[in-house]
Amino acid sequence: MTHSERFQSSMSRANHFGQSSTAETSELVETDIFPNDASYLMKISVGTPPVERWALAETGSDLIWFQCSPCPQCYPQNTPFFVPKSSTTYMSLPWGSDPCNSLPKFSVQGQLYPKCGTSNECTYFYSYVDKSYTMGELGAESVSFGQAASFPRTVFGCGHNNNGLYNKNNAGLVGLGQGSLSLVSQMGNVGRKFSNCLPPYSAKTTTKLRFGEEAAISGNGVVSTLLFTKHGFLSSSYVPNLEGITVGQHTVQIDESNGNIVVDSRTTLTILPSRVYKKVKALVKQAIGADQFIVHNDIFKLCYRNANSIQNFPKFELHFTGANLSLKPQNFFRPISNNVICFAMLPTNGTPFYGNMAQIDFEVEHDLDQKKVSFAPVDCTKK
Repeated sequence: MTHSERFQSSMSRANHFGQSSTAETSELVETDIFPNDASYLMKISVGTPPVERWALAETGSDLIWFQCSPCPQCYPQNTPFFVPKSSTTYMSLPWGSDPCNSLPKFSVQGQLYPKCGTSNECTYFYSYVDKSYTMGELGAESVSFGQAASFPRTVFGCGHNNNGLYNKNNAGLVGLGQGSLSLVSQMGNVGRKFSNCLPPYSAKTTTKLRFGEEAAISGNGVVSTLLFTKHGFLSSSYVPNLEGITVGQHTVQIDESNGNIVVDSRTTLTILPSRVYKKVKALVKQAIGADQFIVHNDIFKLCYRNANSIQNFPKFELHFTGANLSLKPQNFFRPISNNVICFAMLPTNGTPFYGNMAQIDFEVEHDLDQKKVSFAPVDCTKK
């Protein structure tokens, strides 16, 4: 997809919002994570015998799903679709089961999902705010991470009708949100905590996604902020409170409180309230001082040519409650083409998002039980 399609997906997400498994080991549980088209894929194995796949890591939702055979309406992927009949541990979950009842309700062409299938299976539909969706059969299956950890009876969606801005590297999606159907909630005694370190999009390296107590980050540079409980579409999301943004020597205050921005691994850009964005953009423009370059028919409104000649990138700091984060230019400026870079934050009248671009080269820990998210600046290519 083009950079505009990917960033429009970020905007769609912002504008829309206004049964456990038990690990067979207590050893370190971790897997690889890899940059892929301004998003991040994680390595996960499914079934018995296990088949290894890369799937989108998504902190803003719960459901785990893979493209499954038969797949009459699926996007192309470069690995075979998962075949439930080839796994000795696959189990279809019935209509009325607890996991089926835990799914959010969606109305599609007059039909309410989840619904009872022709063989009493739980037929689901799960939609995302960028208009992508998955539809199929809810099942339970063994998922694993290498030889170290296996999680039997993990609830997941076997998608037979899937659509969205996914590329061929992506075999599905792993929900890492706070709800009962997310992977981190289904990992039993491992503990409801995970951390990741996102390398730059251009990096040709994997980093680690860690689960449980081994996921805790520490050191002098760690800062933490509390999460707020939300309802509706935001109930699974990680929502701290952003109090202000400093650009150079000036700070823009944010009046809203009690949780006002979603920390999200799938959304590319950081999306700010329109009033805040307007002031922040003006401060960035003033600090840089160079001639602005107009990019027609693009979503970015503050761009510059000859990026290498810009010397005056301002200090850029986010002030979460109890946690100040200093961003580098790579976190808030995005190269688009022909040596053109653009201020890569956008306005919204919907829900603000703290996107994955602003999280590059930060170790980020999500603690579901302590209701907090922590950050530490690092070189993620060396983690």
